[in-house]
Amino acid sequence: MIRILLAEDDEAMRTYLGRALENAGYSVVSVDCGVAALPHLETEHFDLLLSDIVMPEMDGIELAQKCAEISPATKVMFITGFAAVTLRASREAPSAKVLSKPFHLRDLVLEVQRVFGHDDRASL
Repeated sequence: MIRILLAEDDEAMRTYLGRALENAGYSVVSVDCGVAALPHLETEHFDLLLSDIVMPEMDGIELAQKCAEISPATKVMFITGFAAVTLRASREAPSAKVLSKPFHLRDLVLEVQRVFGHDDRASL
């Protein structure tokens, strides 16, 4: 089963995204900030880091850079509601997919499937 570490500071969004990903068949560990994600990256295996970009303490881009050091095989996808940080994310983490808010849950699941080479629309 594909394991996803979800870092999102907005509690409602974190719950919403986590539930949608679990319903799509993924195993999800959710945290409220980048700092809280680090111990999980150090002690557990994740196939995907799904992170908001704008978070307190440690932003998603810094978290992705630390993830690349700790767990280089972990893929990264960003979610953000800020267009300006999308450009920064694309520049500083060019291999990461950036999904701009607002988005439909179906779009999120499809993007995660694409990251892993699956495009099975029938599972939605």
